[in-house]
Amino acid sequence: MSFSRRHFLQTVSAAAATTAFHPPVPAIKPPRLKPGDTVALVGPAAPAFSRETVQITVESLQALGFKTVVAKHVFDRYGYLAGTDADRAADLNAMFADSGVNAIMAMHGGWGCARLLPLLDYNLIRRNPKVLVGYSDITALLLGIYTQTGLITMHGPVGAVTWNPFTVNYLRQTLMDGQAVLMDNPHDKGDLLAQTKDRITTLHPGKARGRLLGGNLTVLSHLMGTKYLPDWKGSILFLEDIGEDVYRMDRMITQLRLAGVLDEISGFVFGKCTDCDPGKGYGSLTMEDVFRDHIVPLRKPAYSGAMIGHITHKFTVPVGIEAEVDADTGTIRLLEPAVR
Repeated sequence: MSFSRRHFLQTVSAAAATTAFHPPVPAIKPPRLKPGDTVALVGPAAPAFSRETVQITVESLQALGFKTVVAKHVFDRYGYLAGTDADRAADLNAMFADSGVNAIMAMHGGWGCARLLPLLDYNLIRRNPKVLVGYSDITALLLGIYTQTGLITMHGPVGAVTWNPFTVNYLRQTLMDGQAVLMDNPHDKGDLLAQTKDRITTLHPGKARGRLLGGNLTVLSHLMGTKYLPDWKGSILFLEDIGEDVYRMDRMITQLRLAGVLDEISGFVFGKCTDCDPGKGYGSLTMEDVFRDHIVPLRKPAYSGAMIGHITHKFTVPVGIEAEVDADTGTIRLLEPAVR
């Protein structure tokens, strides 16, 4: 290791803060889903871009055996948001309060979920636990609700995704069958001599156990310093992102390191950073460089390339559930079901 890199890491470690995160609360598992249950479609962030997209989601969920209900304000528009903060929060609170609704799925990500966190009725949510699923900007709700109530939330598909067998099978196994799922990337080489798609990269070998916590890096990093992030001690941190220059990814992971998050975790999983290649200009680090600077020196089991992120084929990852990560094989194994 060069002097400059070693000096940088020593400086960062010395500056790491003992940030106070919200202490863990008793976990609440939502009831498992079954055919005939009702899934509510909500718009906590970006608006629904077309009624056809919502209809395709409705038909896809019906094909899985579910009934659907579309929340009142899904088609509202307030700039880049699906209506005002008050209306979007009211939809979420109403769906948790409705005894006829068994699960809540976001139609889109985008931006806006963090604006809702002070407006949610956490006592209501705690009394009416149900499946909440989404990814990207929905990370704010997944972490905020888990931290405030203990409800196990699901980092998985939004309504406007490609409902392919890979995604559907992980959703079904996790939320309907109640399995302690093994999440394993595809191993299809096609007609090639070596696998080129969906590969994993071991950053540091070994196995680690802990609660799965994480989501979109940009959203998570912008919740730092708030009461809506959990205690990271002994957790497995999983991350993903999209459309970020490498220097921004470096900046956000540096923030996690300076805040002491990376010191607390027991293992690390990075999914996909879609469209995060080095940009044009004088020069750029790569994501491999960023991991080598920040993750490898932790000497904790870590790998990248998991099927988590803005991709067509994705895992359903329960936030708050105990799991074991194997960085050599690139797998995540739940140690308990995510639903009851």
